Amino acid sequence: MLAYGLWGIAPLYWRLLDGVPPFQVTLHRIAWCALFVMIVAFFRGRMAQIMAIVRTPRLLGTLALTGILISLNWTIYIYCVASRQLVEASLGYYLNPLISIALGVLLLGEHMSRLRLAALLLATLAVAIKAVSLGHFPWIAPVLAVSFGFYGYFRKLAPVDALDGLLIESWVILPVSAGLLIYWYMVGTAAFPSPDRTRDALLIGAGPITAIPLALFAAGARRMRLSTLGFLQYFSPSITLVLAIFGFGEKFARLDAVAFGCVGIGLVLVALEGRIAQFRPRTT
Repeated sequence: MLAYGLWGIAPLYWRLLDGVPPFQVTLHRIAWCALFVMIVAFFRGRMAQIMAIVRTPRLLGTLALTGILISLNWTIYIYCVASRQLVEASLGYYLNPLISIALGVLLLGEHMSRLRLAALLLATLAVAIKAVSLGHFPWIAPVLAVSFGFYGYFRKLAPVDALDGLLIESWVILPVSAGLLIYWYMVGTAAFPSPDRTRDALLIGAGPITAIPLALFAAGARRMRLSTLGFLQYFSPSITLVLAIFGFGEKFARLDAVAFGCVGIGLVLVALEGRIAQFRPRTT
């Protein structure tokens, strides 16, 4: 919940970097995140465990894949913030739990109760209503949903510490990120360093801003069912939509209200499932 809460308010931070091209923001996120988690790993005394991961080809390959997936997700999301398309980004993250639930059921054999099925149908209806309210099928939504859905799936399969895994993910992508940032600096089109020290500080701060919620997410993903994780993901886009409407002036139509209602009922059903299970008579 804390991870999704931080992601929900993250657009407030990224809007402060409006003058920086979205792809450069993403590369700075990767570079400063890699440095931040390396420092944290050193002080935690985790270097031996990290070297063990590096020497395990299967784990290293899995984390390389998750690094690519999350980098794609970051790039599209920053583009949405910069191009004022947060509503479509929110639609993608509303769709994302459906992907997570489907992966949990189809690939991990997780049980789908009747209440969860009803909640899933309501969530599907909410996504369809959101698509109708936009008037077109946005490409942004499926890319965000699929990339983060598979990130959660593969991250769940990697039996590594949350921050250790994040360190490997970021350092696998770092050579490409650093190479591009150096190239832009040499040709004079880099956003960092600049005369604007506030902007430089914000780009550096992108490291911990990126690492902390992602580490929380990875830690949570390994401790709960993927289908449960899927429904918790509605928390983040709900916050983002509130920001888009009341903070950034985007429109909120009647169909949006209906979609929110469907999602709310679905979340209530998921919450009730646990309560009902407590009162079921046990058989011997």
